[in-house]
Amino acid sequence: MSFDIELHNIGCLPVYDGNVLRYERNTSLQVQNGYIASIGSPTSNNSIDCKGKLVTPGFIDSHTHPIFDNNRNEEHQQRLLGETYEEIARNGGGIISSIEGVRNSTADELYNKAFKRMDRFISLGTTTIEAKTGYGLNTDSELKSLEVIKNLDLNHSIDLVPTFMGAHAFPVEYQKNQQGFVNLIIDEMIPAVYEQGIAKYIDVFCEEGYFSVDHARTIIKRGLDYGFIPRIHADEFSNIGASQLAADMGAVSADHLMAIDDRSIQSLVENNVVATLLPGTTFFLNKKTYAPARKLIDYGAIVALATDFNPGSCHIQSIPFIMTLAVMSMSMSIEEAFIAATYNGALALGCENEVGSIEINKKADLVIWEIDTLFDIPYYVTDHPIRHVIKNGQIVFGA
Repeated sequence: MSFDIELHNIGCLPVYDGNVLRYERNTSLQVQNGYIASIGSPTSNNSIDCKGKLVTPGFIDSHTHPIFDNNRNEEHQQRLLGETYEEIARNGGGIISSIEGVRNSTADELYNKAFKRMDRFISLGTTTIEAKTGYGLNTDSELKSLEVIKNLDLNHSIDLVPTFMGAHAFPVEYQKNQQGFVNLIIDEMIPAVYEQGIAKYIDVFCEEGYFSVDHARTIIKRGLDYGFIPRIHADEFSNIGASQLAADMGAVSADHLMAIDDRSIQSLVENNVVATLLPGTTFFLNKKTYAPARKLIDYGAIVALATDFNPGSCHIQSIPFIMTLAVMSMSMSIEEAFIAATYNGALALGCENEVGSIEINKKADLVIWEIDTLFDIPYYVTDHPIRHVIKNGQIVFGA
């Protein structure tokens, strides 16, 4: 049998095998029709010499906010001068400051800016992302953002999984009428998003100063009525019961979790809710308390890692750097961090049967490195030498 492409002279191939990794050494991998056809078969003509280096699956970034117009670098400067994220938000910054740009931009303008961000994700080894709306916060702009996500998914090599997040913050016109905005989401936005037919998930920022537990429950219930799968921004700055709500509502993931308590951890475990941790946000906001990854893992939680890439609270796109933070600041082992950034990220997006690990009949989404083992990833901190990225069996980054 001839293969479309073969990777030979692979020095180290981490293979996910029932919650643990095993390593194939000095092996090869064959691709047919965009999928992994075999591992260790004879050499074909169309081959890539991996030069004895590491080959991994592409990273799965299961929490991003990539559809925005302007960056918020001035807020970063304000934080460096001592202001907190919460103080900046109360003074008109934060999520609210991104709304005007999205509302006033055309779909083409948003698409062109986001396309370049997708190029960056690919160059850093990420081959699948979850992409949220949430910077339009009116029906037209949320639908526009979803349309941008759809077109990026169609035209860029990266795969995008779309999430509707109209419940990201209260826009200025609803600051004094929060229930009115909740009503807009449940009565107008969710039916319109359903009619559009793009979004798979619905997300709510359930946090003090944003959406209360009662608000979040109401929005998620309406989303479930329309077939959307819930995920929740939970326990980021305070514990108001958001992660418990995620467990109660059957959310696929609860994200952030810096302020989660033991009872809520147990609830996530009992209800198979993925705990998606975002240490890049803690780092970028110069917070001191990271999510309790060690405790979550020891309790038996499924832990995923993601970037939370967005214009304000985490302008980081590198999963390798997120792994480094997880190892250095959250007491995760390198292998735990790797699984969290690949297979468990795929679990959080419901695509674990297609991506997230190197297995026969899964997509050939692969990264060929210029390093020898997984243990080199945190050693290089931010300078991660990637030679090639392969998506669906095609080289999409690297000469």
